[in-house]
Parts: sequence; structure tokens; C-alpha cells
Amino acid sequence: MDNPRHFVLVHGACHGAWCWYKIVALLQSSGHKVTALDMAASGIHPKQVHEIDSIEDYYKPLIEFVRSLPQDERVILVGHSFGGICISMAMELFPKKIAVAVFVASMMPSPDLCFMTLRQEYHQRLDSNMDTEIIFDDSSNNKSNGSIIHGPQFLASKMYQLSPPEDLSLVMLLQRPFRSFGDQELLREETSVTKDNYGTVARVYVVCQQDKLLKLDFQLSMIKRNHTNDVKVIHDADHMAMFSKPQELFAYLQEIAKTYY
Repeated sequence: MDNPRHFVLVHGACHGAWCWYKIVALLQSSGHKVTALDMAASGIHPKQVHEIDSIEDYYKPLIEFVRSLPQDERVILVGHSFGGICISMAMELFPKKIAVAVFVASMMPSPDLCFMTLRQEYHQRLDSNMDTEIIFDDSSNNKSNGSIIHGPQFLASKMYQLSPPEDLSLVMLLQRPFRSFGDQELLREETSVTKDNYGTVARVYVVCQQDKLLKLDFQLSMIKRNHTNDVKVIHDADHMAMFSKPQELFAYLQEIAKTYY
């Protein structure tokens, strides 16, 4: 490829860089450069969940990576699910280093739509947490110290219902607890974005139409309230489009790269 693009892939809660293995292979085989990152206490990152004191700690690996890029290099950021919050903060801090940000069935805040509001709306739409567990670091049951881990039934019915069974087995082996971030004021401060930075980066949203976690109406509601340059739709994708419809997601990423890079 004459002009290979550099994709930076960011996973969602309880997952890790491993969840992109199909997309990494497809992009690399097409000549692109790909970096799939583990956020703190995710995948093979050495930190443990009880060591994460704030959401800033969680997305720090992404910020450090983007900061380390050569001044003239621009990347395509791809965030899935909660990864949309992580890439939003990279957009806010380094807008000139990002050619386009791609939100795949993910949280997408804006200067006028804060993450706190999105999180509340998400929980209002989620009819049941099923066998998802909340784990506390001590006996105080202080929710600010909590973390969550998805149960097998929740994964199978809400996230992976259209994905191959081997990928459902993979997440059951590899998922790690995810910090629930209970300090509301700190969370608001560490997830705020501005029109002058975040707002200058091109944004594309990839809708997963059969998503039972971030439901279709919620995805469309975020798009309606947050200007995006383009919207792509994968009709038969569950929440985990990289597993259920990898070829379709790959094709859209190729198309986005040609348009915005």
C-alpha cells in the first residue's frame, strides 16, 4: 500500500486488546499499521483493578501512546463501547494527531452531552444486569470502590448473541473486572470535552443494529445530539461487531480511512 494508515484500537469494559484480533489481522493484511491497546487493568496490562483510582488512570495507556507519536503523524482512533469515552479524551488532548475518530457501538459524549448523562441513560435502558457481578475491594460496600465482571448469561444474551461461540468462550477466559468509577465529580472532570479540541476532530459512528447492550435507540439518540461527519450501519451485528461481523466492520474502516486520512 502506497499510503498505509495507522489505526489505534481501543476496547470496551472488561475486555482487552485481544478482542480486536480479527480486525487487526484484516487491517494488517491490507498493509495498514495497527496498534491495539490495553487500558489499565485490562487484557495483559499489569495493573490490577483495585489500583485504578480514577477514569484518568484507566485511559492513561491511550493518552501516553498518542502523546508519544511523532509530531507529524496522525492516526485513526477506533473506540468500542466504553472505549468511546477513552478516545474522546485523546481527541480532547491531541486533536491535531487524530485524522478521524470512529465510534463503534460506543459511548459518544460531546461538549453538550456529558458522560454522566450518557451513563444514566444507558442504565435506564438496560432492563437487567442478569448475572453480572459487582465486586467490592473491602467490606464497607462503598460503591466508589466497586468493580464489575460480566456473567456468562449476560455475555451470551446481551453482548455476544450473534457472535461465534468460540469468541464467547474467549471472553469468558480473558475478561477482567472493570472499575465502576463512583466519584461523580471526579468522573465529570475527567471526561469533559470542548468544542475547540474534541469538536474539531472528524467523527464517524458505526451503528450495530442488533445490539442489546447499547440499544439501537440509544445509539441513534447519541448521534442525533452529537454532530457526526458520517454514520455507518451494520445490520446484523450484535454489540461485539468485531466478532459477529468482522468483514463488514473492516470494510467500513477501510472506507473511513480513504475518506478522512
